[in-house]
This record gives sequence, C-alpha cells and structure tokens, in this order.
Amino acid sequence: MEQPICLVGIGKIAVDQHVPAIAASGDWTLAATVSRAGTVEGVPSYSDFDAMLAERQDIHTISLCLPPVPRYDYAARAIAAGRHVMLEKPPGATLAEVQDLQTMAAARGVSLYTTWHSRMAKGVAAAKVFLSDKVVTGGHIDWKEDVRRWHPDQDWIFEPGGMGVFDPGINALSILTNVLPAPVHIKSAELQFPANKFTPIAASVQFSGDLTMELDWLNEGRQMWEMTLRAGGDVVALLDGGNRCVINDVEVAGTTLDEYPALYHHMATLVREGRSDVDLAPMVHVSDAMTLGKRINVAPFSF
Repeated sequence: MEQPICLVGIGKIAVDQHVPAIAASGDWTLAATVSRAGTVEGVPSYSDFDAMLAERQDIHTISLCLPPVPRYDYAARAIAAGRHVMLEKPPGATLAEVQDLQTMAAARGVSLYTTWHSRMAKGVAAAKVFLSDKVVTGGHIDWKEDVRRWHPDQDWIFEPGGMGVFDPGINALSILTNVLPAPVHIKSAELQFPANKFTPIAASVQFSGDLTMELDWLNEGRQMWEMTLRAGGDVVALLDGGNRCVINDVEVAGTTLDEYPALYHHMATLVREGRSDVDLAPMVHVSDAMTLGKRINVAPFSF
C-alpha cells in the first residue's frame, strides 16, 4: 500500500531524481511539496513548512532535498512533529548536527535515513560481496566532472557548508566506505580553493592502505566517476559512478533498481520495521580532508 510522502526543496535534484523515483514507487505517493518557488504538477504545494506539517497530519514521512546548511532546522521540526525523515546527501552541514538529529529521532520513535545514493549504484553490491573476505592493498579514485554542467549556477555549493568538489566527491567516499572490508583514514590532502570561493574546486587525497583520490570540478572532457581497488592479485573496478562492476577484467551483473528508487524502497522498509539508518563515515572523511588538507589558492571561478 502506498504511503503519502512530502518532498521539501523542489530544485534540480528533486525534479531529476526524487519526483520520478516516487512516481514509479509502489511504496509511496507524492502527497505534497514544500518550496519557495518550485512545484510539481498536480501535487499540492506549500511555501511554509510548518503550515504543511500542521495541515497534513496524514503525511508521516518527509524527504528533505534542501541544501545541507538549512536542512537541520527542517529535519528537527519534522522529527518534533513525529514525522519520519529522509535526508538527501550530504545529510547535513556538520557531523554534530546529524548526530543530534539521530538522538532526536530515537527519542521521538521515528525513522531517520541518511541516504547515500551512490551506494545504490548497480555495481556496488557485487564489489562489496567480492571484497568482503579480502584485504584491500591499494587503489585509486577519479571523480572528475564539469561543475558548470552538473550544478549550473548553484552558488550555494561554494558557500560555507556547501562542500565544493566534495559534494560529488562524497559520492565516491560513500561507495568506498561501503565496499571496503576494513576502514581507512586520510593521511594528507591538497585542496584547491578559487580565490573568490569558500570551498574547494579540486582535491588530491592520500588515504592509509595505499589508496588515493583525485577530485576535479573543472573537467570539461570525459566525465569520470570511477575507482579501482586491489586485493592481492585481484582487481575490482567500479565504473560509471558505481553502476558497472568489473572484477579481474570480467563485468559482473549488478542489481536492477536505479539509485533513487532503491533509496525510497529502503526508506519504506525502515519505516515499516521502525528502524533508522544513519551512517556518517563519508562525512567523516570530508571533515578530515578539510582539517588535514593543505590549502592552495587558484584562479577565481564563476559560472
């Protein structure tokens, strides 16, 4: 039976991914939206979140697609109102605020889900199973894309809390922390900051265990979202953002659901079973990179 859900923040990611995923879901029906400007045709819309919470007592689940900085306030109000909450990645602007939400949700008896959509990419599960009983001895990540293409005029990404190139880079980190059989930590990093921005536009990161990562948001050539992990004589490659898994040069069949439909299916399971799923490991790596990273000033950037 489909349950009503409210989508908050009708921007590019909501229109491109969340709305189609909900429409195709057998678990949910989009019953309302909240946004300052965006709407979804045929769906009741609100500009006031508190008004929606008060008027729509039938909606027990909220999906938040706002930028990270304002997300805590909305999530806290939803939890206080007894609603289950689903958080677009990254789940917040800081680790402490998400931990606070986790405590609130547990006390209120509602489900909280920190979604990491790239973990649902079709090849990730196969890589995780293959590596589960192995020791990863090294690897490399390339996450290189064109910010003007994928985040046009989204200036908030370069403001404090926006994470800059770690906004897509955290997708790679979400896969890495999911498939590795043992955790790694950051040893050093170099972060390139445009002279007129507050967050980095490129980064080089060295992890323990001979793992490296290159992030580049000025890549106008082939868009790259891939990682290669070595485990002794075995090599696992995750390509196309994790949607293809190649093990020892042989492509392995992946899961069937696309990323966002899989997220909403998992959220339905969490609500039904009265559980939460809160994992902050990808954010820990971003925080550590910002702490340890050597800042390098580069040319100003503009859309």
